Amino acid sequence: MEQGHKAMTSNDRHEEGLIQFFSAHAGAKMLAMTSSFPFFFIGRINQVIDDYVVLRVETTNVAELENRKWHIHLHDIEVFYIEREGWPSIPQLNETGGGR
Repeated sequence: MEQGHKAMTSNDRHEEGLIQFFSAHAGAKMLAMTSSFPFFFIGRINQVIDDYVVLRVETTNVAELENRKWHIHLHDIEVFYIEREGWPSIPQLNETGGGR
């Protein structure tokens, strides 16, 4: 091993894999669930900056937080789903109760 280079840990590889995955899906619609308030976001991935996903939020559980960009730290995302061709779409959530 070269001096000054530290071997990547499994956590480093996991984080790098997530960064690459989210970056490759820029423009796609994503549902991200977090363990802290506001608990979920639905929107389009704008870009990835370091270990933050920049999401153009369409829907969350607080209407005042919608229709703006959120920087979500990768470590705060507990569960996520990204729409892809041939996979189920994320439903439209609104006050009248879902549907498309």
